Amino acid sequence: MSGSLAEDMQAIGRAAREAATVLRSASAATRNRALVKAARAIRANARKILSANTQDMAAARAVGLSPAMLDRLELNEARIAAMAKSVEDVANLADPVGRELARWTRPNGLDIARVATPIGVIGIIYESRPNVTADAGALCLKSANAAILRGGKESMHSSRAIHAAMREGLQAVGLPDSAIQLVPTTDRAAVSLMLEGLGGAIDLIIPRGGKGLTGRVMKEARVPVLAHLEGIVHVYVHEKADPQKARAIVLNAKMRRTGICGAAETLLIDRSVLPTLGKAILEDLAKAGCAIRGDREVCAEFAAATPASEEDWRTEYLDAVIAVRTVDGVEDAIRHIETYGSHHTEAIVTEDAETAARFLNALDSAIVMWNASTQFADGGEFGMGAEIGIGTGKLHARGPVGVEQLTAFKYVVRGNGQVRA
Repeated sequence: MSGSLAEDMQAIGRAAREAATVLRSASAATRNRALVKAARAIRANARKILSANTQDMAAARAVGLSPAMLDRLELNEARIAAMAKSVEDVANLADPVGRELARWTRPNGLDIARVATPIGVIGIIYESRPNVTADAGALCLKSANAAILRGGKESMHSSRAIHAAMREGLQAVGLPDSAIQLVPTTDRAAVSLMLEGLGGAIDLIIPRGGKGLTGRVMKEARVPVLAHLEGIVHVYVHEKADPQKARAIVLNAKMRRTGICGAAETLLIDRSVLPTLGKAILEDLAKAGCAIRGDREVCAEFAAATPASEEDWRTEYLDAVIAVRTVDGVEDAIRHIETYGSHHTEAIVTEDAETAARFLNALDSAIVMWNASTQFADGGEFGMGAEIGIGTGKLHARGPVGVEQLTAFKYVVRGNGQVRA
């Protein structure tokens, strides 16, 4: 960065706006070729990316970054391969731009179509998640949006190495480098400038990180924000749950990866099955290293549990800790989730279809599941290739945000000389 921070950030915004104009006219085939070449560059530069990540991990351990954040930060060969495949998967998706969402003809002969269009310039602010550099860049490029990426200081070396690979893909097909830009500073003031919109250059901000980051973005942004604040995810084990399914689902939902937003944070168990199936589930969790914070009945049934406080029902642990509460049926479970939930993801385990339907229909969360682990709350698992985050708001997009959710629309009106009286 050559000038003052404000000047340099304004220049990034102008370049992104110019790139967005180019992308709007670029063919889907060109954008797809850029993504395929970017995926190849990620694989070809795997050693450089791993070396950069080693620097980030060492610095993160030195400052005492939490285990959950370290897990998000760490890259290995398998994760790099998955990152490259995710970029290819995005390339293979149908083109989200130009889709005809609706079309009708008025009595006066006017032909009106609602057509999907790019949003324009999207700013993505994220913490210790270097894979977001590839996922966000790929999703924005596929949807013909320019991206301004601002990764956290914990992942800066990794993000720069991944960004270099994404730029290779753009350069290989003649698209401007500025279609995917990485803010080259860890100065927190750069975030403030992005939240102000860079002089009108940024159309949408998407935060990807913890409550502190997301809360700041939602509070300070002067442009629209697409985000979720917390992932207080619930799994409800109904009295008619299949024991084998219930044990497998709860253990996976909590312990597969504790640091992701789809990890279960609260377990609700019907009182009638607490001494049998409930106890077996708690034993599974404890053996896997999960701390259990339970209500009075849970603590009485399971000696290893510690008493839960009121705050536990509102906590996103992102760690090997789970809050457990007994409930009296599906209506009680729904009341608890509506009281303490964050409208992210909820799951019910039951073989009773009527009860499942009540749960799925009554809850207002972005994702509701029946007999499946909440760890599937992920754009890649939904067949979206990748995701840029989970939306829990009521406007524009909810749930995993993929390429279709990164489009707006316009109306195309075709006439034959009509004039209005």
